[in-house]
Amino acid sequence: MNAIDAIQQPVPLSQSTDGPRREVHAGGHLFPYGLAMCLAAATASECHSVTHIPSLIYGSVFWLWWACIASGMWVLSRRFPIAVSFTPRSISIHLLMGSLLAGTHLFLLWSLGFVLGWDEASSKMMWRYLMNLNRFGIEILIYGFVFAITGVMQARLRAQNEAIRSLELERQLSAAQLHALQMQLEPHFLFNTLNAITSLVEFGRQQEASEMLSHLNSILKSTLQRSAPQKVPLWQELEIVENYLAIEQVRFADRLRFDLRIDPEALNGLVPCFLLQPIMENAIRHGVAQCEDASCIEASAKLEGTQLKFRVSNTVPDVSVKSESSGHGIGLKNTRERLAHFYPERHAMTAQAVEYGEFEVAITIPYEPNLG
Repeated sequence: MNAIDAIQQPVPLSQSTDGPRREVHAGGHLFPYGLAMCLAAATASECHSVTHIPSLIYGSVFWLWWACIASGMWVLSRRFPIAVSFTPRSISIHLLMGSLLAGTHLFLLWSLGFVLGWDEASSKMMWRYLMNLNRFGIEILIYGFVFAITGVMQARLRAQNEAIRSLELERQLSAAQLHALQMQLEPHFLFNTLNAITSLVEFGRQQEASEMLSHLNSILKSTLQRSAPQKVPLWQELEIVENYLAIEQVRFADRLRFDLRIDPEALNGLVPCFLLQPIMENAIRHGVAQCEDASCIEASAKLEGTQLKFRVSNTVPDVSVKSESSGHGIGLKNTRERLAHFYPERHAMTAQAVEYGEFEVAITIPYEPNLG
């Protein structure tokens, strides 16, 4: 049945003409018929010899009968799975069918005597040999074996198909959730940047607004080339971060200082796109924007064994009064959910005050080298 299983997989739509379908089913039936011919040869050898024509005909009729039943039951079970289910009703029907087929098969084997020219004594001997409860019981057992194997194989096939469909649905759901998270994040960043540009234009700072538009253009070119959700090399993610910080540098001028310390060995590691930008945005909104004096953002990325570790810290005026500074803002919440999707049970993220006036976000994910 494994050969039938392997060969009788669904045919692609481009090959769904009658010709290819017949070829697939014919190939699948080779297994039971090939096995039947081998058993026919063995039966002929036991009765007389493989070259003895009457013995070979007897063995062929005996086993090809069961090959036809196995083939027909397989086709029937694929169209009507309930036909080989192990329910009391199905078993009762198959017991009746098995009895009728067993009796017909035994009568067919005895009728071979008229074709092969057996004499009266040989015909009577074959009648006694075939027409008894022991032979009838063997026929029922063979039919039951074919029924059981077909039912088990079909049940296994259905379970595998259901598992595949379930995994595909789960994959599609996960992709949809990640896509929704990213679609939530990118407009959030875009609207904030456009508001900042609008403010610069209103204050007559057109040159600075032009610089911000140039950096925004670089970010959009990079993000629009991606098919969300996906992972990107760290060096690509840093390009977005650098352009974003350049935009904010225009806004805050000397009030914003930042220090990026990146391990060269970590640059080729894969990270979820837009991993660091929302953390930087959170640091600026609740750090730099709230401080009257200069504020510093420090960020680092380093490779430690099989782990890629990120740390972003910033000064804040009062870490106790901002709910988002406790790690519950849209940026940090979104980042947590995306990490949970990409690295279930294999990541760590903390967002907390490490000392008065300083807030830190730390992320640890498995290192995945970019092989593209």
